[in-house]
Amino acid sequence: MAIVAAGGRVANKVISEAVNRGFDVTAFGRKDENHTQAQTYIKKDIFDLTKEDLAGFDAVVDAFGAWTEKTLPQHSTTLAHLCDIVSGTQVRLLIVGGAGSLYVNPEHTMTLSETPDFPNAFQPLANAMAKALGELRQRNDVQWTYISPAADFQADGKRTELYLRGGEELKLNDRGESIISYADYAIAMVDEIEIGNHRQERISIVRA
Repeated sequence: MAIVAAGGRVANKVISEAVNRGFDVTAFGRKDENHTQAQTYIKKDIFDLTKEDLAGFDAVVDAFGAWTEKTLPQHSTTLAHLCDIVSGTQVRLLIVGGAGSLYVNPEHTMTLSETPDFPNAFQPLANAMAKALGELRQRNDVQWTYISPAADFQADGKRTELYLRGGEELKLNDRGESIISYADYAIAMVDEIEIGNHRQERISIVRA
């Protein structure tokens, strides 16, 4: 499997989980040196990746993240580029998604980011990621899976190895929580690569 935008903390958790399970992992990143556990590291920006770079992988994980007003549109442009270079192949493209686009009602007329309590600071990010997801849904030529975390996505949260998988709607556990650690999210991601088959679907993950 390959991980692109491998320098982030979610990417590192996914790489560690995959390597520990025996996967042969290639990481693509912009740093000069490999700071991950991936067996192979290639310094390359997403926009410079080619069909040849990703040919032969069973799965490619897109861990791209942008936060500034200038770079937020790259959620769409980077994802479109990755889709283009795996288009028409059996390579699975799994995207580290966001929670803001999860629906909060059965009618699917309101998303989490549209609720009154959604933090204003995260609104631009949620909008950018929702736009990218909407564009991804139009790609019938790509074996994609979009994986949304719970609303409270904790970088330093504990690894419980227990999670629930949902779909398009915000899922709460039995304690009424929408929470997941990066570590448990990584477990769910690698589980999907290993045994899941949610192709051209969005799924969501919450701590059990």
